[in-house]
Amino acid sequence: MTTAHEGLLSLREATVSFHGFVAVDHLDLDVGAGELRCLIGPNGAGKTTTLDLICGKSKITSGEISFKGAPIHMLNEFQIARTGIGRKFQVPSVFRQLSVRENLCIGRSRNPGVLHNLFQFGLSTDREWLEEIAVLVGLQDEMETLAAHLSHGQTQWLEIALILAQNPALILMDEPTAGMTAHETTKTAMLFNRLRGKHTLIVVEHDMGFVRDIAETISVMHQGKLLAQGSTEEVSHDPRVREAYLGSGGIGHA
Repeated sequence: MTTAHEGLLSLREATVSFHGFVAVDHLDLDVGAGELRCLIGPNGAGKTTTLDLICGKSKITSGEISFKGAPIHMLNEFQIARTGIGRKFQVPSVFRQLSVRENLCIGRSRNPGVLHNLFQFGLSTDREWLEEIAVLVGLQDEMETLAAHLSHGQTQWLEIALILAQNPALILMDEPTAGMTAHETTKTAMLFNRLRGKHTLIVVEHDMGFVRDIAETISVMHQGKLLAQGSTEEVSHDPRVREAYLGSGGIGHA
């Protein structure tokens, strides 16, 4: 049974076309505060484009996107980020020639206001925070390691840490387990489950085993539209989803 959440993000009739191709087609989507939502579907279904619309990387052709009750679809990408939306892309973007600790310091200093000012004085509370977030993402033993020397999975976790440093209300994750080993994928599932409730997450993912391990609600997209939505069990038993994407074995065997 899906837990009720207070509304945070709302897409209404969101539509975007590129040179006549409709990538997202009158999409209605609601995500509640503290929810961990998985967005699945085949290549070309419009999943990544939907994340692009939410964070402002692409602009809707028509419709509306609201965050915390206010429209954001007319804002620039940096303005949307300041409202409390963080985005992790498929390819990690970290400071490769800096250590994990230095990366986290830079991520922390990006946060404006009081916390930023506290950091400038190097208070112990901020140093403690660096250690806490390193433990959270499993990099506490790599603080002095250059980011260039991290494994692929560790690099992904470092980028997640950089996003967490800005304490966004909503985090958009695009295929976070791509290229990971099975062990790294399992650790990432544990991380996401720890983040559940503290942050709102929308995760685009093809690994159905990973989706099954983390999903609270799954939204299935098809040709830019919402095909089905519900719990893992509800979606895996939906005949349209089983036929189109998951096969006769259901979501656990996809």
